[in-house]
Amino acid sequence: MAKDPKFTTGEIAKMAWLTARMAKRGIASETVYQGDLEKKFTKIVDGAREREEREALDGVEAEKAARKARAKNAKQ
Repeated sequence: MAKDPKFTTGEIAKMAWLTARMAKRGIASETVYQGDLEKKFTKIVDGAREREEREALDGVEAEKAARKARAKNAKQ
């Protein structure tokens, strides 16, 4: 299993809300369908992973641009 990403405050709040809803449904009956809530939970986790990957790529691109600018300034 992949390492869990670092979640934002909003993502944590949404996951807590979904967990509470799943618990409430679980108390009602063990046979209650919870697939819809599980899909939403998974979607939040996947979105956080994608966001982390995007931020990592943006950081790499920013570092390349900074190195290029330093090299250009060093020539002048």
